[in-house]
Amino acid sequence: MSIDPNFTDKQAITEVAIAYTWALDMRNFDELDNVFTPEANGMLHGVECTGRDAIKARISKAVSWFDHTQHLVGNHQIVVTGDTATHRCQLQGMHVKTGTEGGDNYWIAGYYDDKLVRTPGGWRITFRLMQGTWRHGNPGVLPK
Repeated sequence: MSIDPNFTDKQAITEVAIAYTWALDMRNFDELDNVFTPEANGMLHGVECTGRDAIKARISKAVSWFDHTQHLVGNHQIVVTGDTATHRCQLQGMHVKTGTEGGDNYWIAGYYDDKLVRTPGGWRITFRLMQGTWRHGNPGVLPK
């Protein structure tokens, strides 16, 4: 069996996807500087974000509302072409707002579809699409 010559790049890109989830769940939004390029764009939950600062603002506003979150990613598919790459993975996000009438929990599942570039600091996302595919629980948990 031959070793994939892009294994190191693919592992590094997977680590970027994982770093994103830790930044959200630890509410350390400045860590997203190690995930996105400054000029990155995104479409997150149907909201267009232009620039890393807009992405961070969108994410921090949404995530900070909850008492607890847990974001998981898996089933990574990565294609490396020189110093650019595409990445797609499935996600599950669990959200808790204690004391919410109708239940404290809300789950969302879907996928991220990313474009990345190799930078001197490592791989960074230049574009992220977050697409939900199913939801479960009490939508009353969501930010007002």
